[in-house]
Amino acid sequence: MKDNINITIKLFAQYRDDRFKVEQRVCACGIRAKDIMDDLGISEHKLPLGVLLVNSKHEKEEYELQDGDVISLFPKVGGG
Repeated sequence: MKDNINITIKLFAQYRDDRFKVEQRVCACGIRAKDIMDDLGISEHKLPLGVLLVNSKHEKEEYELQDGDVISLFPKVGGG
C-alpha cells in the first residue's frame, strides 16, 4: 500500500490571490478535501467556499482524496 498520493489543486477567482492557480502536491494517504482547504487557509478565509469539485464532480469537504485526483475550489460569489 502506498503511503502518499499525488493530487492537483486548482484555485479560482479570489482564492488565487496571494496563492497559485494550479499546484501539484504529494500528500499522505487519507487526506480529505477539508484538510487541503485548512492548509490553504480557505476555511478561515473571508470568502466562504462556494463549490468544491473533485475530478469535475461535486463533493463534500469530508471527501477522502485518492491518487491522481484533481480538486477545484471556487469561492462563493455574490452579486446584485
